[in-house]
Amino acid sequence: MAHKAAPAYDKLVFELSSPGRQGYALPANDVPGAADGVPAKYRRTIPAALPEVSEFDVVRHYSRLSRMNYGVDTHFYPLGSCTMKYNPKLNEDMARLPGFIALHPLAPDAASQGALTLMYELGRMLSEIAGMDAVSLQPAAGAQGELAGVLMIRAYHASRGEKRTKVLIPDSAHGTNPASTALAGYEVIEVKSTRDGEVEIDDLARHLDETVAAFMITVPNTLGNFEPRIIEITNLCHSKGVQVYMDGANLNAILGIARPGDLGFDVCHFNLHKTFTTPHGGGGPGAGPVGIKAHLEPFLPTPVVVKNGEVYALDWKRPKSIGKLQAFWGNFGMLVRAYTYIRTMGPDGLRAVSDNAVLNANYVMKRLEQDYDLAAPGPCMHECVVSARRQKKHGVTAMDIAKRLLDLGFYAPSTYFPLIVEEALMIEPTETESKQTLDAFCDAMIQIAREAERAPDLVHEAPVTTPVRRLDQTKAAREPDLKWTG
Repeated sequence: MAHKAAPAYDKLVFELSSPGRQGYALPANDVPGAADGVPAKYRRTIPAALPEVSEFDVVRHYSRLSRMNYGVDTHFYPLGSCTMKYNPKLNEDMARLPGFIALHPLAPDAASQGALTLMYELGRMLSEIAGMDAVSLQPAAGAQGELAGVLMIRAYHASRGEKRTKVLIPDSAHGTNPASTALAGYEVIEVKSTRDGEVEIDDLARHLDETVAAFMITVPNTLGNFEPRIIEITNLCHSKGVQVYMDGANLNAILGIARPGDLGFDVCHFNLHKTFTTPHGGGGPGAGPVGIKAHLEPFLPTPVVVKNGEVYALDWKRPKSIGKLQAFWGNFGMLVRAYTYIRTMGPDGLRAVSDNAVLNANYVMKRLEQDYDLAAPGPCMHECVVSARRQKKHGVTAMDIAKRLLDLGFYAPSTYFPLIVEEALMIEPTETESKQTLDAFCDAMIQIAREAERAPDLVHEAPVTTPVRRLDQTKAAREPDLKWTG
């Protein structure tokens, strides 16, 4: 699949600047003494060094830049462990309903019944999907959901007079897991994984004692495989009084098939911006609601949306709460989008999401197994991990392959994750991609594998058709040049 070459260079907005050109004009100030209301020490004596451009210049400039970018609306985005799938435009329409988009976040409960109803019902739906007893919609990202969950676990142990200081995490975990637990004040202890990415039970058992507060694990794991002994793991943890947390980043694989609460988890978070099709990355803020079992409910973040008869309200009177997580009640626009998606799909549709995501991932794995090493034997769940070990013998790395994919019209998979796999390429096709798209992607991957053998220098030079050629990433990180010298 050939990629249409983008313009080799686009001017900076400062280079489009022309003295005296304006993009807007404000009316003269007609408020007496208004200018005097700002102390002189806060007023500029020299105009800010801003570009002077017309509105037309700005629109054309950023429209050109947007067409140079990759995104789920323009390209296949196989970013493993991040579930970058199509965001239905119906969700966008619902999030823009005047009653939602114009509602002030500090409006009284009586004037916010529609929004509170949606939040209450979304919490109940997520609870049902995950087999949990309650959900907080406040966390603004999966990592903040992790932090909220770990803080509730800490509060739970404290309420029982227990001082537990450690959290156990597999060596294949997402990087946010140890970061969130450390931020909550815990010591992070690494648990070994097998070559298939499964938890090494004996190593877990060795670490379990009365000093451990929780065990955090991603299901399916980061190699794209379901943890076959997960109920044994949760029972083992509970026998030591240890709470079990499920990172829900890979929930797209088990919707309608398995529920975290039924597997023995006490806490799990949901990435609405992954599983439930709300935009993320450059497309909008994240949302990471956290679900908990009943014994942790007293510690939910405040406020909690409650229903009193037919009236919905925000409940602030929760003395054991871990407190408030952010300025308002969650990224509400994302909640509307997720609610719309779940209502549109229904139970059968959500089950079909996982069925098709798993089918697509296994199709990709099967097509690539002759040209790349598999990190773990199949079948996989919603994502597969291949290794470029074979290509590395010809001097071609996983990063080289990722860069070459840009020339062929595809965004790259996740590279070098999980860390336990040499030259890892993690591919998550999601359920929204057609067989034609998957075939085109696999054809490109197979072409690159052939190039690695016959013309490795070609792969090393990639990308050559993008607006910017390969950068020295190490130098850019260590010596960023952030000055404009125009």
